[in-house]
Amino acid sequence: MSEAERRRIVAERAEHCCEYCFSQSLLSHDDFALEHIRPQNDDGTDDLFNLAWSCQGCNSRKYTAQTAIDPPTGLSVALYNPRTDTWRNHFVWSEDFSQIIGVSPTGRATVARFDLHRSGVANLRRALAIGGYHPPRLTLFEE
Repeated sequence: MSEAERRRIVAERAEHCCEYCFSQSLLSHDDFALEHIRPQNDDGTDDLFNLAWSCQGCNSRKYTAQTAIDPPTGLSVALYNPRTDTWRNHFVWSEDFSQIIGVSPTGRATVARFDLHRSGVANLRRALAIGGYHPPRLTLFEE
């Protein structure tokens, strides 16, 4: 399978949103990345099940990490895996939909590691919400 075909399939599966912060790739000035959930340097493959659609901010913050510290407990826990974890078990939206709130150790560690409250993302979410474009209407939230 070509890289272009792989990117198309992963982007469509993610409904063109970062699978971590839900920035919308169709509204982004940066290219999105095929992020290896299990890094290649840890025997991760290019199999579609191991790939996530990721904005540059989340991709660079995750880098090769598979675990992170849950801030309130100080324990190292697995990061959110968009292929095997259910989003609503780990996260909720803030009332104004500008922030993703971690509600489990994995959720809190992922929010901290990916800095999901970074100002640029939160500001964009607020602006898109005014126009009715945020939160994205993803089938993932309906599961």
